[in-house]
Amino acid sequence: MELQQPIKHAKITNDMTVGQLVDSFSGCAFGAGRLSEAADIYREMVSDGECTKFFGLAGAMVPAGMRRVVSDLIRDRDIDILVTTGANLVHDIIESLGLHHYKGTDATDDVELKHHAINRIYDVFLPEEHFAKLEERLQPLFRELPDKLSITELLSHIGSKLDDDNSILKSAYDTGVPVYCPAIQDSIIGLQAWLYRQTKPLNVDVFADMKGLIDRCYEAKRTGVLIIGGGVPKNFILQSMLVTPKSFDYAIQLTMDRPEPGGLSGATLDEARSWGKVGESARAVTVYSDATITLPIIVAASKSGKRK
Repeated sequence: MELQQPIKHAKITNDMTVGQLVDSFSGCAFGAGRLSEAADIYREMVSDGECTKFFGLAGAMVPAGMRRVVSDLIRDRDIDILVTTGANLVHDIIESLGLHHYKGTDATDDVELKHHAINRIYDVFLPEEHFAKLEERLQPLFRELPDKLSITELLSHIGSKLDDDNSILKSAYDTGVPVYCPAIQDSIIGLQAWLYRQTKPLNVDVFADMKGLIDRCYEAKRTGVLIIGGGVPKNFILQSMLVTPKSFDYAIQLTMDRPEPGGLSGATLDEARSWGKVGESARAVTVYSDATITLPIIVAASKSGKRK
């Protein structure tokens, strides 16, 4: 075996940009090397004018403070197709109503929180009353909908009614970016829709979005994906290539999950090559770290310019 790539040690300077910092990791190993590779792939992906850019958003990224990062990516046209969880959209709508998530602590008495009507998401606190205000906002919106529509149409309508340019749904509506949420019933939005249809007609066709998504895959010259976490958004994006003769050309996954249990969120992108979801020669990397750290660093690095 030939030894051709000696480790190059990172150097920190007083006035370096985020991009320069991440580039200085390019000769490093472990997480630093993977982070640098992810930033380099991401730069290439977003600068590829013929690449359709997918973004998979799972985990409690909005409560943790990543909402503006995602909405800005949408407005900057760095996301062409967003697939996310219903929970992230619920929290996006809550923020758009002028309601807040609060910094808390995981070292707390959760029974006491319950008695004070405070919900906890790790070290984020969310007052229970926010969900009552969310219900007051959503129920009238449902009355404006046709009897039958797709999930993307439902979310587009909600986005059109939000008065907050930092909102993910509002940004997607303004820019024409489709938002797919294949498990929307697994959220307060889904629960509120179910409550509404107990007395009034509302039929959300869960299969209606498939044609538009797969058509985009067929039409794309090249495709790339940035996956935050895993779960339903990850699989919904990657499986979209299975009915086309194509595979993803760029793929980045930011996750804390491991592959050994066989779960999707920890499955490697190399495993996805065996399915034909990620191309044999695609540029791909998985970064094992908290996405609330790695996502903003990768985005900031991409805005610092390409590596020299």
